[in-house]
Amino acid sequence: MRLAYRVAEIRAAEEALMATLPDGVLMQRAAAGLATRAAALLAEAGGVYGSRVLLLVGAGNNGGDTLYAGARLARRGVRVNALLLAPEDRTHPDGLAALRAAGGRLVDAVTPADLVLDGIVGIGGRPGLRPAALAAVRAVDAPILAVDVPSGVDVDTGAAPDESAAAAVTVTFGTLKPALVAGPASARAGLVELIDIGLGPWLPAEPWLSVPDAADVASWWPVPRPQDDKYTRGVVGIAAGSPEYTGAPVLSVGGALAGPAGFVRYAGAAAEHVRRSWPEAVITDRVGDAGRAQAWIAGPGLGTDERSRAELRGVLAADVPVCLDADALTIVAQDPRGWLGHRTAPTVITPHDREYARIAGTEVGDDRVRAAAELSDRLGVTVLLKGYRTVVAGPGERYVNPTGTPALGTAGSGDVLAGLLGSLLAGGLPPARAAIAAAFVHGLAGRRAAADGPVTARHVLSALRPAVRDLLRPIPSGR
Repeated sequence: MRLAYRVAEIRAAEEALMATLPDGVLMQRAAAGLATRAAALLAEAGGVYGSRVLLLVGAGNNGGDTLYAGARLARRGVRVNALLLAPEDRTHPDGLAALRAAGGRLVDAVTPADLVLDGIVGIGGRPGLRPAALAAVRAVDAPILAVDVPSGVDVDTGAAPDESAAAAVTVTFGTLKPALVAGPASARAGLVELIDIGLGPWLPAEPWLSVPDAADVASWWPVPRPQDDKYTRGVVGIAAGSPEYTGAPVLSVGGALAGPAGFVRYAGAAAEHVRRSWPEAVITDRVGDAGRAQAWIAGPGLGTDERSRAELRGVLAADVPVCLDADALTIVAQDPRGWLGHRTAPTVITPHDREYARIAGTEVGDDRVRAAAELSDRLGVTVLLKGYRTVVAGPGERYVNPTGTPALGTAGSGDVLAGLLGSLLAGGLPPARAAIAAAFVHGLAGRRAAADGPVTARHVLSALRPAVRDLLRPIPSGR
């Protein structure tokens, strides 16, 4: 599990660590990691010796890291130019002296380069770049390696003004920052590499945001035990579909069957369509006739008429975990507390931004993590806020999914996700883990599908089982 912290928490940890170290050690650790990664990029592009690097240098420690890294590169035979974007008397003096001593030189305009180091502003900078810095960023014609964060992004929220840099690679120090993993800024960070500078022991025990990896998700994923049968593996009920929308339940049932649950019950008005696609499912017309389930999904293609509302009431009356998606969210948005206030079992809601706005009564805004967490606290539910970097927030838990892809922005993709999520709930996963695990594997399936061409929800569904297989392959069967 990778962890992300906000600026105030990082600053406090840095101060505590620096109090235990000689002056300048922390900056030298950062510069060494930065120079190593820059040299690796140059080597991949044709070689380190004789290559050209341009430093974009701002005031403060971020500029100091960049200058010291430039000095290390210059000593390896790299031709290093530095463009100062703050007055020289505000530029890190020791870093500047080190660069000059190593043979680096100052320039007054952007010069041709094989690699550009963006050391304009770090975690203390305000969102957006000043005109001169922005002009320099836009004038470069080489890959950008961002120092700690891409300059100009909002580090705590992940907002990315147009007046900010976009990097091919970001080398960040000590810990991840929210902007590198959540919100639009994450797309500007490129490949993120974390350099350990010894900050870990000084950071709070509870991070602002957790980023699971494949090993985390695989360790959570319910797998059949020798003594299991179809009931003990979990029974998931799916209330979805209407005469107008018959495809959504087919996709949701398919998503559920790709998950760990051993039994899928479908209740809805698209029974014949589901039966033709998935003979494994047990099918009824109404929730009240479906029988017991360990978890329910409600909403995909359900409609919003009185029959749909009655079916939703039946689902929410069950004292089991429930995942609400699509039309169920439209219904709930009319009176969120009225619909959800009586619930004692876990509830997961899966809004995209417009559904969030209808439920919350306000736009998501720049800080997607805070928005999801505040709605979770207000309604007592787990929120899966969909997006390129899907955020999951539950009581005391905040996750972001690292596997998202724009290819998943296609009709029906969310129906597949809801089915998989419900299957994980039925399999016994706690709601926040079920939500982030479903998003993680859904993202893997989207990437797999995109590798073969344009993506539809059917392609995502087809890729779901191979994605689960590959995720669990290292784990011995019957653990």
